[in-house]
Amino acid sequence: MDRTDSPAETRIDLEEIEQQLRTELWEQPGVYFASGAEEAAAPEERGPGQGQAEEEGGLDGGVPASSSPGSRRPPMIDRDPRGVNKCLKVNFEDVIAEPPSVRSFDKVWLWSHALFEVSRLWFYRLISVLLAVPVSLVAGILFAILSCLHIWLIMPCVQLSLINMHWIKVVWGSVLDILIAPLCSSLGKCCGAINIHIAKD
Repeated sequence: MDRTDSPAETRIDLEEIEQQLRTELWEQPGVYFASGAEEAAAPEERGPGQGQAEEEGGLDGGVPASSSPGSRRPPMIDRDPRGVNKCLKVNFEDVIAEPPSVRSFDKVWLWSHALFEVSRLWFYRLISVLLAVPVSLVAGILFAILSCLHIWLIMPCVQLSLINMHWIKVVWGSVLDILIAPLCSSLGKCCGAINIHIAKD
């Protein structure tokens, strides 16, 4: 065994492992690099045609190379990553169930299951074709208006009210400490001195 070739072989193996890990990360859906700093920091770790292949993969429908909001695509596999509609259970097992005491024929159960799933899937797709784009447009406009009102109207008014209400808070706290607190303390002491004895005849 020649020891002089071992460092070069080790370096080549490490580069192959790193290349394989990078390829696996790029192939996973929904994985984005934080920025292009890693690409600029280690240009020598890539092969001669790897950068071009990655750019072509991003253009052909793969994972985009940048993580800017404009270049992100909606997830195609898991379309509810935050569990917004987690409570929506519309599978056949969630809607229709037969107890052991009463059961229909096996063929009836199989055909019912198949028709339920097929009708649910295709009618949803047809309705979504008609409603998804207009509803998305209207929802986007509504949320844009709501965001604009919240940022430029509601929050400035709230901050203005908080700034102007500071002196009222100080004055009201002083009034409570001077007038209301002693009165309530006196009433509490007077009521606390009352003793009630219940005698049975």
